[in-house]
Amino acid sequence: MRFQILGPVRVWHGTTNVKLGPPKQLAVLALLLAHTGHPVPLHHIVDGLWHEDPPATAVNVVHRHVAALRKLLEPDLLSGPSSRRLVRDSGGYRLEVAPDELDLLQFRSLREDARHSAQQGDHVKAVELLVEALDLWRGPAASNIPFDVRALPAFATVDAEHVLAVKEAARYAPLATTALTERVLVTLRQAASDHPLDEALQAQLIELLAAAGRQAEALETYQVVRARIADEIGLDPSPELQQAQRSALKRVPASASDSTDPTTSASLLRPAQLPKALGAFTGRQAELERLDQLVPADDAPAQAVVISGMAGVGKTTLAVHWANRLTDRFPDGQLYVDLRGFHLTEAALSGAEALRALLDAFGIPVSQIPSGFQAQVSLYRRLLSGRRILIVLDNARDSEQVRPVLPAPPGCLSVVTSRHQLQGLMAVEGAHAVTLSLLRHSEAIALLSGRLGRARVAREAHAAAEIVRLSGRLPLALAIVCARAALNPGYPLAAIADELRESHGSLDAFIGEPPLADARLAFSWSYRALTPEAARLFRLLALHPGPHCSVAAAASLTATRIRSVRIHLAELVRAHLLFENEPGIFTSHSLLRAYARELVGDLETPQATRTATTRVLDHYLHSAHSAEAVLAPHRERITLRRPVAHTLPERFPDQRAAAAWFDRNRPVLLAAVMQDGRHGDGTFSWQLAAVLELYLDRNGRWQQQRTVQSTAITAARREGDLLGQAHGHRALGFALSRLDHWEGAREHLERALHLFKELNDPHGQARVHRYGAFVANRHGRHDDALNHYAQALDLYRSAEYRNGEAGVHNEVGWTYLLLHQYEMAAEECSRSLAIHVQSGDENGQAAAWDSLGCIYLEQGHHDRALTSLQRALALYRKIQDAYLEADTLTHIADTHLASGRTDGAVRAWSQALAILEAIDHPDAEGVRDKLLKSG
Repeated sequence: MRFQILGPVRVWHGTTNVKLGPPKQLAVLALLLAHTGHPVPLHHIVDGLWHEDPPATAVNVVHRHVAALRKLLEPDLLSGPSSRRLVRDSGGYRLEVAPDELDLLQFRSLREDARHSAQQGDHVKAVELLVEALDLWRGPAASNIPFDVRALPAFATVDAEHVLAVKEAARYAPLATTALTERVLVTLRQAASDHPLDEALQAQLIELLAAAGRQAEALETYQVVRARIADEIGLDPSPELQQAQRSALKRVPASASDSTDPTTSASLLRPAQLPKALGAFTGRQAELERLDQLVPADDAPAQAVVISGMAGVGKTTLAVHWANRLTDRFPDGQLYVDLRGFHLTEAALSGAEALRALLDAFGIPVSQIPSGFQAQVSLYRRLLSGRRILIVLDNARDSEQVRPVLPAPPGCLSVVTSRHQLQGLMAVEGAHAVTLSLLRHSEAIALLSGRLGRARVAREAHAAAEIVRLSGRLPLALAIVCARAALNPGYPLAAIADELRESHGSLDAFIGEPPLADARLAFSWSYRALTPEAARLFRLLALHPGPHCSVAAAASLTATRIRSVRIHLAELVRAHLLFENEPGIFTSHSLLRAYARELVGDLETPQATRTATTRVLDHYLHSAHSAEAVLAPHRERITLRRPVAHTLPERFPDQRAAAAWFDRNRPVLLAAVMQDGRHGDGTFSWQLAAVLELYLDRNGRWQQQRTVQSTAITAARREGDLLGQAHGHRALGFALSRLDHWEGAREHLERALHLFKELNDPHGQARVHRYGAFVANRHGRHDDALNHYAQALDLYRSAEYRNGEAGVHNEVGWTYLLLHQYEMAAEECSRSLAIHVQSGDENGQAAAWDSLGCIYLEQGHHDRALTSLQRALALYRKIQDAYLEADTLTHIADTHLASGRTDGAVRAWSQALAILEAIDHPDAEGVRDKLLKSG
């Protein structure tokens, strides 16, 4: 017999999972397991189950639960007193289990062995034992008992043992192998997430990340923890946390000193990206036997398998289940990518995007990934060479999407799932096909039995068969029906069959394809069980752009208060119509979104649909506008109309919160631009694109900038909106200049200037001239740049925009720096600084101090240069502009190097590199090169 308490409480007789009865009976067993080998007084059990308000029959109820548990644990037992497992002791009960029967005892034994190994100096063995101990945990102790019982100290004590074991593993991990360190990091990250205010735990995470060569992530983690501590308890970080940050700052990433070959740093990483296999997987035995025959030997040619079939038939479930069975045969790693080939709202990944996702899985820094597609393919295949790697490519659209990422080296295996047969892969690449049909009737019944219990299904065999028929034997439909039935164990299966039968044929979107129609009937059944408010939210979420939705966005979408919408979201999660992948962020399956979209058409008026769409787009537009105002308060920006009624835009207390919001919602914001640009009137598209311009530019997202601005221009042109076209052409021109597409940049900037002149917009014209000056300087045409700046200065003066004037003076100073006219450069930058000080623009002051520092550097005044640059750095850190902080750090490093202080240069470059890698900026490559050349 085996007992589990480290996670859900479970008991097995051999391989049979024992049904442990009602919640309070389960809680009694959990209390006994937590105190295993020791008596638990009866009054403690009563207090634990009912707290301060036990019924008069409480003691009798406990005795009945104990008697029932004895029968479950010892089915051959004839009478209670003869029990060898659950015995009376000291006015209570004691549960006797052997050390190898209970995971808690195994955990404690392994932890003790680890402590003994560490004392003898064998830290590798200690980490191995601790990793083995931590692998026994499946979640918080007794996670499936009632919440009020789980709050008892006995379970908190057991949970605390887990945290202590994690800390012990983190302490020894730097002395162990890289593979063991990676395994400890996985558990340490989760523990740190579960205990965000445990500063010792957070410090160990930062130190271990830095020790593992992940300095950027370590420093980013410190900043997040510091902000959380300040926000939630109003304190500075502990000395332990501050020391962890200092240690991380002193470390130079291994890739900066060891090798420029990205395969060298990645060779120590072992990706393990497979989703968790479904615990209740049933059937598909013939397909699994066929798949097992296709696994290549170590030295055999790489294989590709295509699992195809209709939507909802279980392609991904089968692929993930099979892949998880094969992990031991592919010890060098398992990769997983959702190609989104049939996603209803998001674009499918291109072959290049899929390849980039796979390279990212190996931890290749962006600066070491070549820009050319074929070079990336070559790098990918070098990473796989000599390894046994399993790759799951889920939801492929066509063969061309997949072919670039199929592995060539021997011994590797690709598993591709698709609604299409992908005959091209079979003809050209020799891929093997496994086509899934609907479940056989016996497999469908087995699925019901596995999820609802054999006894329940056997009692109502006819009703179960009817459910299978009405669900079309489609796994997705059956799973949804089972979820609802499992939540209502007293609900007869016959009643469920009746409801499915009554609603059969009420939806007609998939006429002629009964399996899909029946899947949607299952959605309908779950939907009709919702409260009216949750049902409306489910419908309207179909109008939301992008892959995920926040609580605030859902409130704006539905014109509902935050507190109320949280309740409705929780109801949808419980009904498995929505998924909360991280706190406060919700996603939905593509088929559920399709069903919701149909409901919008059937049940919402066109006016209600337009109003809801306007609210959610207003939410993101005004939230982004507020975030940009916090990040760059003195920059000129577009003027928005007031949001429509009941929209709840988000507000941001500081730059960190604003930047984090942009980072988290970037996919949604980009999707909103595309959605309105293609299907709306285009106003939101160009305005949101204009608001996003600075964020995308500063973070090096120039290809995305190109896409959104192109969409915005098309939408504005379609509606005859000259202002929208002007903003789009200006931003697109600058983005193209960042990408070295000079001719396109010139054409778009010229078009923008013409439109802003037609609109008599001096701010718009001035910004175009500044962008034109940037292009001219990049080509060495400094006189042309000065001419652009002169026109920009006149325009700002005519508009009485002093901050614009100050910005131009600084950029003119930079141009004189490029011309080696240092006195004039310093004069212009000093003039800029004075205006910015007067207006209180700290971003502008920082830019001017940075320019002055670079001027003094060129003049050989190194101490004066450092003083100016340190002022710029302090300001950028104060306003939390990460990219420009990194830019100034590179200038500080250059100054240290020029004055012969190589150590100082390395420190500054290392800090800059950590920041640039953290925001995934292309400039990281140049900084890395400088570090490598420094020795």
